[in-house]
Amino acid sequence: PPDAIRAVVLTGKPPAFSAGADLNGVEEGQFATDLASVLRGFGHLPVPVIAAIDGPALGAGAQLAISTDLRVATPSSVLGIPAAKLGLVVDHWTIRRLASEFSPPIARAMLLAAQTYTAEQLHAAGGIHRLGTLDDAVAWAHDLSRLAPLTIAGHKLGLERAVAEPGPDDEFETARTAAWASSDAEEGRTAFLDKRPARFSGR
Repeated sequence: PPDAIRAVVLTGKPPAFSAGADLNGVEEGQFATDLASVLRGFGHLPVPVIAAIDGPALGAGAQLAISTDLRVATPSSVLGIPAAKLGLVVDHWTIRRLASEFSPPIARAMLLAAQTYTAEQLHAAGGIHRLGTLDDAVAWAHDLSRLAPLTIAGHKLGLERAVAEPGPDDEFETARTAAWASSDAEEGRTAFLDKRPARFSGR
């Protein structure tokens, strides 16, 4: 029908796209389940989802950015996953998606070195599709709305299934659960909230 939704633009409230989860309320259980549902939900929509990024997209913010199909960002916007500064381990979907959308070398630097990248750097690497503003993202969404919707839905389904969701991996889940339940995770959250460097012990 002519009034059907043909594209979605996801944006944040300035000055950030999303600075990540509120660490006061982050626990491995329900938060992780709800976040996983949201992130995978964008992939299930039959229309293109565009992230309009202006400002930091860190932690869960970066996860939201990679969950979308297309990304428009202001050049100085910064993306990264600082889990290694917090003593946490992200889920397998995030690792796979990060490597798929931003490249394996960038995923390694974000996850193993807590390195951040500007949108300009990620644009050069192909992970940001266009440099621009929310208005540019909305204009692109209007352009996409004129394309064949069944074609878009079919291609999106194929792209989502091209890199299959990894099956259960007991060893990885054990490592992930141990990190979330560790003293280091508590120290990471406390240090972040206290605005001081974390002192990790490996326990």
